[in-house]
Amino acid sequence: MKKKIITSLLAMTMASTMILSGCGAKGGDTEAVTGEDGEEYGKLTIFQSKTEIMDPLNSCIEAFSEDTGIEVELWETSGDNYFTDLKTDLSTEAGPTLFSLAPGAESEEMADYLEDVSDLSFIDKVSAGMVDEVDGKKAGIPYTLEGFGLVYNESLADVKSLTSTDAMVDYLASAKADGINGLGFSQEDYFLIMHVLNTPFAVQADPDAYLEKVLSGEERMIDNDSFKEFAKFMEAVRDNCTNPVDVTYDNNCGDFATGKTAMIHQGNWCFSMFADYNPDFKMGLAPLPISGNQKLAVSVPAAWYVNTDATDAEKASAKKFLEWLYTDQVGQDYLMNQFGFVPVVEGMTSASLDPISQCVADAAADGNTIPWNMAKWPAGISSSLAPIVSAFYTDSSVSGEDLVNQLNDAFVEAGK
Repeated sequence: MKKKIITSLLAMTMASTMILSGCGAKGGDTEAVTGEDGEEYGKLTIFQSKTEIMDPLNSCIEAFSEDTGIEVELWETSGDNYFTDLKTDLSTEAGPTLFSLAPGAESEEMADYLEDVSDLSFIDKVSAGMVDEVDGKKAGIPYTLEGFGLVYNESLADVKSLTSTDAMVDYLASAKADGINGLGFSQEDYFLIMHVLNTPFAVQADPDAYLEKVLSGEERMIDNDSFKEFAKFMEAVRDNCTNPVDVTYDNNCGDFATGKTAMIHQGNWCFSMFADYNPDFKMGLAPLPISGNQKLAVSVPAAWYVNTDATDAEKASAKKFLEWLYTDQVGQDYLMNQFGFVPVVEGMTSASLDPISQCVADAAADGNTIPWNMAKWPAGISSSLAPIVSAFYTDSSVSGEDLVNQLNDAFVEAGK
């Protein structure tokens, strides 16, 4: 994979409020600039993983450069080998000043390279629990929010009545009697089991501590009330809904958009899949009510991090960019309208959110969320869990409790 370097052109139009300084930035002979605040700003290099925003991000950094006089170099990636390339660059001290990671396993692995950004002016206005804290440092500023749960057709499912596992079980049976697929899943690992299994973990009093006890063998899932309810729920899905082993993600979304399925267990990323169908019904996103849960599973798919090994001037430029992006009107417009992100900072709004993303934004603003505990699960565990669930759906002799015990054994094995 080759990196393509895109440099924001300063030409001869440095901002009049900036004074050229004789200091060179790391990785080249570029001169630093000194701002009105007396701070020295070095060249800013950015490397990030979301390929879908590369074009508007290039325009964004040009606007930032014109506004501040700071030179910005954007490294382009295909996305496939991003994390590997980033680790190589950082380990050889040729890394970018500002980069992205997935909070959780990735950011924990790269903890030694992460600068504390708690001095950003808007840090305390970021949605509760969404700043990535690593080794006691406030290190990651969220790009956007993603959430999942029950994507529902308002005309086919009264989600206000779905406040318990028993209510879900009764609904799925009644939907089947009415000739409707009450709830759709699909065959891909994350959509088949990872997302739905997140809920019984996330509703624990201390999800991370509970996970550790499961991995160590100290706790068995089936002894926990939430997992007993999960077992009952999964049996109801098998008995009353279309077998997800036979359904692709595209088909699952299509069946929902055309009214064949009342709800799908999905997230706000799926809304774009409905465009070709032009659905004429109201839709939204509701919680999966295991153990009476009434919160959406919301988290941060990617966050910005500042390279702690960069020079002080370079780190100042990275923080200046983040300040501009999240507090300046032009920067916010790029976040909300050009990148299509869900607001993550208090007071930030978007008039262009789809109805599912609006539910995610509202839940985050209200603090009405549960975590993505699955981000803490052993790497690659999805490939172990999916075959177990596929077998459950195709063999009615396997009980829900059997399923939970088999999943538990897979966790223990993966945790060794």
